[in-house]
Amino acid sequence: MGSYTAADEKERILSDAKKNEVKFLDLEFVDVTGASKATEVPIARLEEALDHGMWFDGSSIEGFVRIAESDMFLVPDPKTYSLIPWTGGASKTARLICDVYNADHQPFSGDPRHALKQQLGQAAESGYQLFTGPELEFFIFKSTNGGSFAPETCQVHDSAGYFDSTTHDAAVELRRRIVPAMEAMGLTIEMAHHEVAPGQHEIDFRYGEALTVADWVMTYKNVVRTMAQSIGLHASFMPKPIAGINGSGMHVHQSLWKDGQNTFADLNDKAYLSQTARYYIAGILDHARAIAAVTNPLVNSYKRLVPGYEAPVYVCWGRSNRSALIRIPRVRAGEPRAIRAEVRFPDPSCNPYLAFSVMLAAGLDGIAKKTALPSAQEDDMYHLTGAQMVERGIGTLPGSLKEAMDVLASDDVVKKALGSHIYSALTEWQQADWDSFRTSVTDWEKQRYFGVV
Repeated sequence: MGSYTAADEKERILSDAKKNEVKFLDLEFVDVTGASKATEVPIARLEEALDHGMWFDGSSIEGFVRIAESDMFLVPDPKTYSLIPWTGGASKTARLICDVYNADHQPFSGDPRHALKQQLGQAAESGYQLFTGPELEFFIFKSTNGGSFAPETCQVHDSAGYFDSTTHDAAVELRRRIVPAMEAMGLTIEMAHHEVAPGQHEIDFRYGEALTVADWVMTYKNVVRTMAQSIGLHASFMPKPIAGINGSGMHVHQSLWKDGQNTFADLNDKAYLSQTARYYIAGILDHARAIAAVTNPLVNSYKRLVPGYEAPVYVCWGRSNRSALIRIPRVRAGEPRAIRAEVRFPDPSCNPYLAFSVMLAAGLDGIAKKTALPSAQEDDMYHLTGAQMVERGIGTLPGSLKEAMDVLASDDVVKKALGSHIYSALTEWQQADWDSFRTSVTDWEKQRYFGVV
């Protein structure tokens, strides 16, 4: 038998679109901030898109190009073809996720998907392949004002807690719509459950190769938001939408593979970690404060990263310690494939392509430099004093977006993984956010000071 070719893939897609009577095609891509974008064309242009790509105006996309150089084009990745399951009839739509190219047919340096591809290429030069498995948490809100979803007219839809089963709750029905839709679009769902905070949920999918998983993260967000809207609810991936309760994280399980073997595994080690894994984890810890500007990119991200709400703050690792920045999940004895590091500080507002890029770059830097991994911390870090932290040499994540940006500015490894275009665009966007936040007058300030100062 001959090998499967690009022509075979093209014919498969054309055949599937015809069989399912698809009428429209969404060409999807992502901007620097992690927002999902798309242009829609009639299905008659599917073959043209597959053969030549599709021109579009990139001048209005956050972090892309100036008006004078606006002509760009989208190159679909055939492996991402999928029917959009909630469309039908005269609106039946398929989607393809695209790479962004310049007018000279060269990959656009501001495309986050291209940035991840480049970093994966760096890993491949040493024979490594990155596998990831992110766990995204989100909140479901209901309107208190006849369907308006302005922040002041929303409240969480339930008062349930971790793994609670509320069989007549609207969110259970929502999860039962989300899961089949995700599966129809290529994700393999492993578990869906209520999270710790009221109104908070998590749906876990199977790990995979990092580029594919980043695509799945974008699909996941689109499905959750669309299905929530379809039953009159609102889904939010905001890291800390409500004060006083847990925020939403995106824990990222990761491991490096070579020649079909998990290089993180050493069954003779008490933590089952190979030396490669230890160097990789040390690299992430070494660059964690700079990485945070990418994995926790919002002003609001740092309202989640505070002690007391299960979000990691302290730059350390542990085998079973959920207060550590990185933990090593337990696996059944003799299962080297499952050994991995769980990086716990990212949140679901991040751009997954950039988040995976910078974590991989930091881990590879640890391997290249043979960075020593500090001792594991198995205590509850929230109960240690400041003096004990200093004694153990344990630092903290930045306390604000501005602090994270300042750290990133001096970290050449993380900046290189982003590339100069993305770094500049990302920090320009974040600086504008920070300036707006810094100069605004909040309700908290008015309530605290207006009557007494």
